[in-house]
Amino acid sequence: MATIPDFSNNTPMQLWSGSLGLVIMLTLSACEKKPEPEQVRSVRSVVVEAHMSGDRLALTGQLHARDETKLAFRLSGKLIERSVTVGDTVKAGQVVARLDAATERHARNAARADYTAALAVLDQSAAAERRFGNLLSQSAVSKAEYEEAVRHLKTAHAQVDATRAKLDSAEIQLGYAELKADADGVITAKGAEPGEVVQAGQMILSLAHQKGRDAVFDMPAQIIRAGISPHQEVEVWLADNPDITTMGHVREIAPQADPSTRTYQVKVSLDTLPSGMFLGSTVVGRLKLQAGTLIEVPLSALMMAATQPAVWVIDPQTSVVHKREVEIARYNQNAVVVASGLLSGDRIVTAGAQSLHEGQKVKLLEDESGGR
Repeated sequence: MATIPDFSNNTPMQLWSGSLGLVIMLTLSACEKKPEPEQVRSVRSVVVEAHMSGDRLALTGQLHARDETKLAFRLSGKLIERSVTVGDTVKAGQVVARLDAATERHARNAARADYTAALAVLDQSAAAERRFGNLLSQSAVSKAEYEEAVRHLKTAHAQVDATRAKLDSAEIQLGYAELKADADGVITAKGAEPGEVVQAGQMILSLAHQKGRDAVFDMPAQIIRAGISPHQEVEVWLADNPDITTMGHVREIAPQADPSTRTYQVKVSLDTLPSGMFLGSTVVGRLKLQAGTLIEVPLSALMMAATQPAVWVIDPQTSVVHKREVEIARYNQNAVVVASGLLSGDRIVTAGAQSLHEGQKVKLLEDESGGR
């Protein structure tokens, strides 16, 4: 213990110096106190074990037509007729809508008149060429006059070809004023009403083709990585009537995730279409994931490290915790299936994960301390 000196006979300067020294000694004495040891937190934990996966997975989706066409006019104009509506069944080649085609009809009639006139000129030119040919053989006309008749005949032929092409084009344009179904199917949507002025390419009707049905599912990336393969067999049934069931095969897996949902669209082609399974019906698809090594951990063990899920792993030698990022394969009711990030035999914290920090020492509860 430090001894306090006697300052009774000292000068004021000496008293000030002594007081300063006393303050310094007291400060140093306070600094010599040992820091309190870090609190050891008791935690619940579990030792994880890897197992082979290959479980069946059920997902909800919708029934869609394999092929769907957006029917639209190639011309702009006023819609004067739409003979079908949503839910109607149509046949290939059936006229489903018409535009006001007065302008196109006038153009066709003018082209037809030009073609008829060209044919008349051709007949006259052909007759003149034959007459000049006969006269030339009798030396009644010169060769130059005959050649002029031949040139007129060739010009008439060219004019007929040109006007015929214009007539064909006008007929085609007039035909564009009629909208026809390109396949057997059912109308699923409408985009314009009679009386509206529509633009070329604007959707007038949406046609779901009769042949081919797909069950469409939106799957997270974890399930895609867990083992979905092209042509994989899938059992499909109606969500509100499991007795209506059929089989299908994976036809298409989207190569890119949807920007809003971050899921991948998977289309399952149905082998047969049972009665009662209509377009837009909610269906359930069940498929078997490919075998792989997965680890299941309690949902309470999971936390977030920045944007990546993570768990606390307990070091068996030092009893301190370390944060380990993991990749989730899928979520079950009370647990998560981890695809990577953990090893079989790792001990992880299952309760109190949010209150721990990196490198903190923990103590296992007595009923868990007998494990690894």
